[in-house]
This record gives sequence, C-alpha cells and structure tokens, in this order.
Amino acid sequence: MKKYSKQIPISLMGLFLMVFVYGCASYNERVASYYKKIAEGDYLAAEKDLERNSLLKKPRNKLLYLMELGRVSQLNGNYEASNRYFNEADRLLEIGLGNTRDAIVGTLVNPMTQNYKGEDFEKFMIHYYKALNYIYLNNTEEAIVEARRISLQTQAQADKYNDKANRYSQDAFSLMLQGLIYERDRDVNNAFIAYRNAVEVYLKQKDTIYYDTPIPTGLKYDVMRMAYLNGFESELQRFEKIFNMPYKHYQAGAGGELVLFWENGLAPIKQQEDLVFSLVKGSNGDFVFTNAAGTILIPIDHDVYRNNSTSLNDVHSVRVAFPKYVSKPAYFTDASINVDSNHFYFEKAEDINALAVETLKQRFGKEMGKTLTRLAIKKGAEYALKESAKGSGKNGKDNALLEGLGFGVQLYSLLSEKADTRNWQSLPNQILYTRVPLKLGENKIALQLKSKDGNSHTDTLTVKGNGNLQFLSYPTLR
Repeated sequence: MKKYSKQIPISLMGLFLMVFVYGCASYNERVASYYKKIAEGDYLAAEKDLERNSLLKKPRNKLLYLMELGRVSQLNGNYEASNRYFNEADRLLEIGLGNTRDAIVGTLVNPMTQNYKGEDFEKFMIHYYKALNYIYLNNTEEAIVEARRISLQTQAQADKYNDKANRYSQDAFSLMLQGLIYERDRDVNNAFIAYRNAVEVYLKQKDTIYYDTPIPTGLKYDVMRMAYLNGFESELQRFEKIFNMPYKHYQAGAGGELVLFWENGLAPIKQQEDLVFSLVKGSNGDFVFTNAAGTILIPIDHDVYRNNSTSLNDVHSVRVAFPKYVSKPAYFTDASINVDSNHFYFEKAEDINALAVETLKQRFGKEMGKTLTRLAIKKGAEYALKESAKGSGKNGKDNALLEGLGFGVQLYSLLSEKADTRNWQSLPNQILYTRVPLKLGENKIALQLKSKDGNSHTDTLTVKGNGNLQFLSYPTLR
C-alpha cells in the first residue's frame, strides 16, 4: 500500500499532463480551419468543416454551433436552413442554458466546460440575420415578427441592467434595423418610433457616440423623414434643432431604394490571459482579492462561497485565467458605390469589435469575483487535504495517500484552470450601411473597395428595382 501511495502523484501527473496538452489550446485554435475558410470566402468548404468539428458538436457548445451553422448557411444562400438553425438557437436562449449541474461543473472545473450562453450582442445579431433571411425569402410577415422580437430583446436587456449608465442595455443598430423593417412594410408610425428609440440611445452618450459608432447621418434623416410623413411637426422641429440640420424631403427612386449592409472584417477572437491576485481581509473582516499594484479590489463572491465549509485562511494568492479579446484589423478599409455617375458612401452602424471589448470590460469585476472565489475554494481544499495528511498515517507518519490526493488536487487546479475563449467569431468586425436609390428594372451598382495595402477591388451588384425598399448584405470577412 505504501509503495502504491507514493506512485499516486506520478500517476496523477501523467494523467493531468495528457489532459493539459489536449485542453490547453484556445477555442479559436481548435476551430481555426473553419474560420480560415470563412476568411477565404470558401463558404461551402467552411460549412462542411463546421459539420465535422467535434468540439462544436459537444452539447455544451450547441448554441454556438447553431449560430455558426445559421451564419454559414446564409453565406451560402441557404436562407431557409439558416433560419432553422437560428430559430433553434433562439429556442435554446428562451428556455435557458443555465442549471444547477452547469453551475457545479463550472465551479469544479472551469467556465469552458459550461454551456455556452452567448454574448448579449450576439443575441441581437441573431435577429439581424433572421430578418435578412425572411426578406430574402420574400416573407415580409415573418420579418415583421422579427422586428417585434427586437423590442422584446431590447426590453429584456434593459431589465437585465436596469438601464444602468455605461452598460450595454440597448442596441442602437437593432433598433435602427427595426425601423428599416417597418419602413419597408410602409408602417411609418412604428418606423418613426423605432428610429426615435435608436436616436435616443445615441443622444444619451457623450458626443452621441455609442460604442465607437457616431450617430449615422442616415439615421438622422430617417427619423426626421418618418416624423414628416406622420405629420409630427413638433417632433420634426425638435430633431432639426438637436441635429442642427434643416429637413429637406426627398422622394425615393422610381424603383425604390436599396439598403446595402457592408459586413467588413471578422469579429475579435478570445485568448487566455493569466493574472495573479492576493487574497486579503478587508477592514470589515471580509475577504478581498487584489492585484499586485493594489489598483483592483474585488470582494469574494458570496453566491459562490455560500454553504461552503472550505476555509480560505491559508489561501494567500490565486492564479486566474481570464479571457481577453484580440482584434484583427480588417483587410478592407474603405468602400464606396457608384451608380450612374452618382457616388454613395457607407456609414458605420455597428462596431462589433468595440462592443465585444467594452462589454467584457463592463462585466470584468463580477465575473472575476466568481472565478477568483471558485479558485480560492479549490486551493483551500488542497491545503485542507495536505494538512489532514500530517501525522495521520501509520506510526504517526504522514499519510501518503492523503498527501498524494492533496498533490493531485493541486495539480488538477493548476492544469484544469482555463478561461472561456469561446465566441461567435464569424460575425463581422463592423457593419456599415448606405441607401441607394433605384430605377425601375435592372440596376448595376459598382462597389469599390480599398484595402489596407492600397489595392482596389471592384464588384458589380445587380439589383432589380421594384418600387420597394430592399435589403442586401455584402460580406468581406477578412
């Protein structure tokens, strides 16, 4: 027995090293082949690659898998399949992905083993893609339903943070999209309300810049135009004053208008960052985590520590793995449109890169508190086992089995600690948009793109003007 006990640490080390070598790769690295094909524009190969990926097929990654399938199906022009996947993702979000077992797994192992629950801005993007799919399928009724669901999502987001300052409690782009969908349905009253709501989000911000996105001039005109069409004279005058911009009414082209969304670049990826915090007692006797410089103070998370008998008195420092976003500059830096010698330029409507980075910062304190408390509990259990091993063996000698278990817990804590580096990475870095008037019949739209290395690329889009407001997305995901 004694000989066997001494071998426990060696056996455990071999086991955990194998787990560590397999599990140390980030999510992006393990799904790199799929994202490489997305960036290359080989969407058919990307879809096949995605369907073969064993990591994304794990139950805990089902939401992420469905969002990626919905996205790549749309890129391949399979809009019905795309919305089947997005609807299933919506259903998962509605029933909820958190439960007691999921919480326990996250506490005992790491957040990467929990169900992926989606970033808040990712949930809004599902509505964007579903609405586009329905419009491409000429299913206006379902597109309107999706517009209404944006209101529900917006309310849920506002309730989540109680509209706190400096929190992502609304999505201006989704509200603007809602207005566009209502306008397409010639519902000028609801279109005005949606545009006004989007404008109000910007007006609450310093310099009317919302997550690195200045209020689009197109949105200013849209809310004033809807006020004009509704006969809301006082609202029109109010916005003219706010924007310092007199309203001049215009008629769309005989063939209607095209709203062209330019989806440029790829969303940032998550990578792991290792940090060290000390555990000290505050002035009121409660435990507090602090960094080496003393500039960050994070209280222990009592929701995690509650009903836990593990003592933290012997825990002095904790190493934590936390995610951080790494941005990649988009290959294309500018774009414009030429139609019959007329030039049109894009305005930024949504900066997903800025949203990702800033929303992660916003929840840093709360999530770090949970993570640090979880790790401190693990470390306290490790110390308790080692202490129990002292003098508890035969003839008063240290108990080798307990000592080995203590060593195993220590090694497990070290090697199992991993940041959650999952995110919906086939989203664009930014979404820009412009309106283009159309003539009846066939319209040739020249889209000129400029890259960061100074090269130009021109693509010609053919759109049939039918008198309606039409939508089209153009992805350059590289």
